[in-house]
Amino acid sequence: MAAPDFWDDSDAAQKLIADMNAIKSFVDEYNKLQAENDDIVVMIELAEEEADESLFVEIEASVARLIKSLDDFQLQLLLSEPYDKLNAILELHPGAGGTESQDWGQMLLRMYTRWAEKRGFKVEVMDYLPGDEAGIKSVTLLIKGYNAYGYLKAEKGVHRLVRISPFDSSGRRHTSFVSCDVVPEITEDVDVEIRTEDLKIDTYRASGAGGQHINTTDSAVRITHLPSGIVVTCQNERSQIKNRDQAMTMLRSKLYEKKIEEQKKQLDEIRGEQSEIAWGSQIRSYVFHPYSMVKDHRTSVETGNTGAVMDGEIDPFIDGYLRSQIKLESE
Repeated sequence: MAAPDFWDDSDAAQKLIADMNAIKSFVDEYNKLQAENDDIVVMIELAEEEADESLFVEIEASVARLIKSLDDFQLQLLLSEPYDKLNAILELHPGAGGTESQDWGQMLLRMYTRWAEKRGFKVEVMDYLPGDEAGIKSVTLLIKGYNAYGYLKAEKGVHRLVRISPFDSSGRRHTSFVSCDVVPEITEDVDVEIRTEDLKIDTYRASGAGGQHINTTDSAVRITHLPSGIVVTCQNERSQIKNRDQAMTMLRSKLYEKKIEEQKKQLDEIRGEQSEIAWGSQIRSYVFHPYSMVKDHRTSVETGNTGAVMDGEIDPFIDGYLRSQIKLESE
């Protein structure tokens, strides 16, 4: 960074600064954990010298906090795949069921937004299609933060809700499904071939909130990649050019993820293995009635505090899934 030509390439400089800040945060966290450990050692020596039982109670609480912090730190260090550190593009698509499923999609949108904000991540709405009566028909979020994709890849799959419907006058129990798709935000320096002749680009008038301008100009962009059938849309910017650039980033990310998935599938076929969780299958159930429970079917991690989960407390599920994957890879 001290080199005189450091800022000649602004994009490369910004990337290097981001990498440096990420590494610095790891070093700072390590030093903080080391200091906490040293404080505990001093407290133990003091408690033994003075035979103070109250100090031992405080020591136990400090050790419990340190163990939790060490677990979190270890998980961050284990997110070492090439695209784990990247921003995440998260899409929610309600299944059949109309207003019920669309409302469930809105609830999940709030859950992921709350989770991201608590982690200090930035959330941008890239595309939003509101439901007919309530909820959403679809939404695409760009979640910016170090390791955002590394964490959120654990959320890919179908999320199932069981509850008494607020839209059913008879008070019957309903089951709703929403699929969650997550891909890393792939920048232009990643080798993904996209030919102009393979693209169909449409512009249209944006929907939803955004003021007078956004609803009166054809600023929204839809790009269809003809060979794969992948469709991406973006309408969060007022400029059609900016929306097109963001849509291309989304397309590049999806094509890259597709390439990775195909490589993994080929490896599984060579090994003669069958994936435990198929693409698009149900990964988690959220039960509000007749009892309260959220359970991840891949890891059996569960909690009865559904309110906390819907407020963004999903780290135990993410942690359980990521650790199970690390264990499988080590085996």
